[in-house]
Amino acid sequence: MTTTAPATGRKPATMAQALTRALHDAMAEDPSVHVMGEDVGALGGVFRVTDGLAAEFGEDRCSDTPLAEAGILGTAVGMAMYGLRPVVEMQFDAFAYPAFEQLVSHVARMRNRTRGAVAMPLTIRIPYGGGIGGVEHHSDSSEAYYLATPGLQVVTPATVEDAYGLLRAAIASDDPVVFLEPKRLYWSKADWSPDAPTPVAPIGRAAVRRRGSSATLITYGPSLPVCLEATEAARDEGWDLEVLDLRSLMPFDDETVCASVRRTGRAVIVHESSGFGGPGGEIAARITERCFHHLEAPVLRVAGFDIPYPPPMLERHHLPGVDRILDTVARLQWESDWTEGRGE
Repeated sequence: MTTTAPATGRKPATMAQALTRALHDAMAEDPSVHVMGEDVGALGGVFRVTDGLAAEFGEDRCSDTPLAEAGILGTAVGMAMYGLRPVVEMQFDAFAYPAFEQLVSHVARMRNRTRGAVAMPLTIRIPYGGGIGGVEHHSDSSEAYYLATPGLQVVTPATVEDAYGLLRAAIASDDPVVFLEPKRLYWSKADWSPDAPTPVAPIGRAAVRRRGSSATLITYGPSLPVCLEATEAARDEGWDLEVLDLRSLMPFDDETVCASVRRTGRAVIVHESSGFGGPGGEIAARITERCFHHLEAPVLRVAGFDIPYPPPMLERHHLPGVDRILDTVARLQWESDWTEGRGE
């Protein structure tokens, strides 16, 4: 993608291109924005999201780093403390684990530790999730680790437009943001242009992607297209499913989620992360606490299995698919019928 030529009108663009444009525009508007990571300079990143940035803004603002994630993030902490806005790329989800100590001990705590005196305007970009046939350490769904770390904002786009808007919002934030990029959606396309008068996606607000009345599918990131596909297949069963895209996992949009569940009376949470200890458990608890008297059936989950991420040939069984989603929706209906049959 050529970053120097502005887009005109709305035309097909990929999520990767939208992310590139978001980085470009942020760097052009604010000289304190610096991009750093493994191979982000001359190569343009493994997924070419930083393509052209070093050529336009110089290697001092789009910098290749050693293969040392803890060192990359530790350096970014110092940069943020001294007034810069670093954007760090962790090349793959599981590659970020060596930097986790820096994340927990410093990134997430700095503003609290200094009673607000020291901001931490740091964005950590992490390609995550499956669906690309990646080998071990290349397809983890690691969002639960970040959600369990107070002090972090955690966001993940599922559309081309949100990829641009959420990344711009993340870079502008004075708090640290873990920006999870669904690898399998890098090449998804939409008619989009950042020059069109569309608002920047706010952090902390979910979006209803499809209205429905039978049940609410609550999802985010790479599972959104699967849920939308499931709604089409559900019509054959007479189910009208609503689809809610969280966009922001932390802060969490209780208002939009609860409004949807209260309308439909049923909820299924869909994500690639494992079920036990995954985000779905916390989301189900929040829904139950706030919407108990509106629920017609228990809140159910469709998730990755409780195993280390499997080899490429087995990932189609591991990842939530349309059949598993529809089977779970059928359980919701059965639970409702069973309850009504008892006169409850």
